[in-house]
This record gives sequence, C-alpha cells and structure tokens, in this order.
Amino acid sequence: MPYICTTTNVGISAEKEKVLKQKLGKAIELLPGKSERWLMLSFVPETKMYFHGDSDNMAFVDVSIFGKSSPQNYQSLTSEITKILNEELGIEKDCIYVKYEESSYWGWNGSNF
Repeated sequence: MPYICTTTNVGISAEKEKVLKQKLGKAIELLPGKSERWLMLSFVPETKMYFHGDSDNMAFVDVSIFGKSSPQNYQSLTSEITKILNEELGIEKDCIYVKYEESSYWGWNGSNF
C-alpha cells in the first residue's frame, strides 16, 4: 500500500507521466513486499517552488507506506527515485527531497489492514 506524490515545478507531459508511472512502479519493488499492484501515484507539476532561494528545476517526493522498511531499503529507493527524476525530468539530484512516512494503519475498501 505505498503512495508516492511527486510535486515539482517542471511540466510533465502525458507521455512522460506514463514513463514515470512505469519506472516508479518498478522502483517501489526495492521495498520488500511492495509492488506496482498496490502503488498509488500522484503528480503535481508546474508548482511554484523555491530551493536555495532559486526556482530552478526541483522536486519534493513524498513516499508513504503501510508498515516499515529498513534504512538500506529507503536509501536504495531514494537513489532510484532521484535517478528517475534526473533522467526523465532533468532535475538535478541535489534539487530533490524525498520524504518517507510509515503507517501502522492503512484503510482500503471500507476497512483497515
């Protein structure tokens, strides 16, 4: 039950969104027990953002998961997410923040896991 929300000041075409969806769907498998089957994604493009006082290309990626994972797994996923956004959107890796949230309760289909 992972959810990845990518907020960026870069525009994302429909074609690029499909590529990001596919690559992030594969990347989430770096967290044991997670797969694209349960992955929910959202993209918030062309947002007014500033980092280091500048408005260069940047992104904030919020990753929420049901359960927990290890620091090593999060490191692997951070590396892959920044690689994907660099390759696909031209965002430098040092202009990407990735935040993780672990949840003990996750609702779906009218009940909780």
